[in-house]
Amino acid sequence: MELPSQQSTPQFLTPEEAVKVDAALLSSPEKFLTRITISSLRLLKQIAQEYDVKIEELTPQQVIAWFEKDGKIRREQGIEAAYLKW
Repeated sequence: MELPSQQSTPQFLTPEEAVKVDAALLSSPEKFLTRITISSLRLLKQIAQEYDVKIEELTPQQVIAWFEKDGKIRREQGIEAAYLKW
């Protein structure tokens, strides 16, 4: 599985979405979980696209393997070559 180089950092939560989450009638822990869930959905879509499967078909092993691959790219080629920029 080849990971594409990204020109810019993917945005997992837009400023507009962050404002909507902040305005929601949720507790602080619920807002935090909501932000993580929205971000996770975007990342799962990317992983599924790279495996050419539906999100529902992703296995935990595929998700783990994707993170291992992205981490290896980051270590060997630098942060700009990896999908996740952290």
